[in-house]
Amino acid sequence: MVFQCFPTLQISKDEKFIFCTCGTRVNVLQIVTGKIVHSIEQDDQEDITSFALSLDDEILVTASKALLLKQWDWKQAQCTRSWRAIHNVPIASMTFDPTATLLATGGCDGTIKLWDVVKQYCTHNLKGSSGVVHLVEFHPDISLLQLFSSASDCGIRMWDLRSSQCLCVLQSHYSPVTSLAFTPDGASMVSSGRDKICIVWDLKSRTARRTVPVYEMIIILYSARCVFTQTLPSPPSAGDPRSLTYCLPLPSSLRLATVTAEHNILLYQLPSFTTQQQFVGFNDEVLDVKFLGKGDTHIVVATNSSQLKVFDLATSSCKILYGHTDTVLSLDVFKKGSLFVSCAKDKSVRVWRQDPDSGQVSCVAQGCSHANAVGSITCSRMKESFVVSGSQDCTIKVWDLPETIPETDGDMFQLTSRVTEKAHDKDVNSVAVSPNDKLLVSGSQDRLAKLWSLGAPGADLALLGVFRGHRRGVWCVQFSPMDQVLASSSADGSVKLWSLQDFSCLKVGEGCGSDGLVKLWTIKTNECVKTLDAHQDKVWGLHATRKDDRVVTASADSNITVWTDVTEVEQAEEQAKQEDQILKKQELSNLLHEKKYLKALGLAISLDQPHTVLKVIKAIRQGEDGAKQLEKTVLKLRQDQKESMLRYCAVWNTNARSCLDAQAVIQVMLTHLSPEELLQYQGARAHLEGLIPYTERHMQRIGRLLQASMFLDYMWQKMRVTGAPAR
Repeated sequence: MVFQCFPTLQISKDEKFIFCTCGTRVNVLQIVTGKIVHSIEQDDQEDITSFALSLDDEILVTASKALLLKQWDWKQAQCTRSWRAIHNVPIASMTFDPTATLLATGGCDGTIKLWDVVKQYCTHNLKGSSGVVHLVEFHPDISLLQLFSSASDCGIRMWDLRSSQCLCVLQSHYSPVTSLAFTPDGASMVSSGRDKICIVWDLKSRTARRTVPVYEMIIILYSARCVFTQTLPSPPSAGDPRSLTYCLPLPSSLRLATVTAEHNILLYQLPSFTTQQQFVGFNDEVLDVKFLGKGDTHIVVATNSSQLKVFDLATSSCKILYGHTDTVLSLDVFKKGSLFVSCAKDKSVRVWRQDPDSGQVSCVAQGCSHANAVGSITCSRMKESFVVSGSQDCTIKVWDLPETIPETDGDMFQLTSRVTEKAHDKDVNSVAVSPNDKLLVSGSQDRLAKLWSLGAPGADLALLGVFRGHRRGVWCVQFSPMDQVLASSSADGSVKLWSLQDFSCLKVGEGCGSDGLVKLWTIKTNECVKTLDAHQDKVWGLHATRKDDRVVTASADSNITVWTDVTEVEQAEEQAKQEDQILKKQELSNLLHEKKYLKALGLAISLDQPHTVLKVIKAIRQGEDGAKQLEKTVLKLRQDQKESMLRYCAVWNTNARSCLDAQAVIQVMLTHLSPEELLQYQGARAHLEGLIPYTERHMQRIGRLLQASMFLDYMWQKMRVTGAPAR
């Protein structure tokens, strides 16, 4: 088979890994799990312009904008060799020969260079191409020593590596050639181009044998019989996100890998062409995210795209949902977790259903009557009965859902709005429904939040009150699940809590911004108790599971982060730690009572409590024959325990009350350990240097005390009590 393609990824020979570029990295994706198992990153932080994997999967070579070539042991993510490319401009393409000993690089300067990977030198410098050399390929028969290349002039050059001469230029394409494929016998070659044609070449006569228009279809080589056609909207748009930019067969597993215009990787099972796996290559800005499924096992993501993406959190596999024709802006999920809604710039709202068994998602309802982009959407909380949308046309619409919602997209229900209300003077940025489905709140760019009564089915919206106080547009509004309180956030950097009874502001939290930080606030004290730092840009989406044990955040930096509440785990660990400390302290007391000083000292050091260790040292020194007992105990300690003792002594020595104990321990160490041994201890030099000034100060103090005591002794000798006999 022949596939119209453009080389943006490679697949390992065993078909277990996908290699693809991502800025300064080459990511290695494990196909089975969908997880990145290795990430090969340039040290110079320059973008990778091209890479090649040898046919035996042993060698990976990358080229960066810094004109460096690096050879990697990709399984260990280690660079084994790097050298300067002789190209004057970045490398656009590269490939290995079948023996994995020769590497060809095509540059943006129109030159091709061949490298002996084993002996590590440049063997050829081929000139003559016009413009960027975006494709190089060796003939599969290495004995012919032929290289094929294509540049901006749309021709295919055949190079003889023995003479370094161009044998001929194959001309028939009218757009850049995107790929080359050879028949097993090497007698024929097929080329594909952006002109959407495949050309079969006879390499002996060097002429075109046949030209086949494919229009992104997959064809059988000799019969040119179409076996599969990708169905696109009619008429298909030029920038349709499902347009293919690369196709690669996986012959061992009878699969086909494709890359779409939005960098998504799709794996199809042959010959049925059923979608087996989908991987998202690039998210762009993530605008919203919600947990999905009965057990919150999935997340649905809205990116800067008309597509929705549903990820399985366990396997990282993805399903891409098509339906909207412009960027999806907001999402919400019904209580049961299998039904969710979306709205987009295409002025429509859509209702989607996820099958709890298969995980398949279908669009089951659609509504289109807004006059401008729909920027916010929310759904009923108690039953799957209605949806509310807010638009840039300044209106709010209430959409009633049918009692029986279709199961598949084949029976899509057309929604009609029950209520349309001119709610604000500017864009409606956020809408939310109360837990009892009786109230609705809206937040707008006009700096106001408004509370509405939803009333009975069929009734109009009734304005109950207005929340005033924000200095800039209101971006998000939410009801408290417990109290009659409303929360609102604004572009003025504040979060406000409002009373639903008198519409007064209860609390204000300052410091929220677009710095990518997620902050956790305690409402009672109005304090930020935790700051989560994982994003580099504005956080647009935030959602918690129904159990409130996990939170997912989505940011303009293209990253989605799932946070787990570890409060109970940390409390349990802290409690277990405290209980362990109590047991150890009791054991320490028993050891001291039994005069088992070595075990007592080792236990105190393991607790990493210098004060407790000091108590043990004092107990040893105050016991019978304390000096010898201290010497015996200290010398029996392990090296890591002696390192801790030295660190503790440096601290004890700063205090007059504990300096004698520190000096006693130091005396034992200096007496029995050589300077070389001491200096091998971690931080020994710094600790010993810290001992000197305080030791000198203690010596001066002792000297003054000695002088004073001698003076007192002198005075005592000279003093006589009147009438007392001389002694």
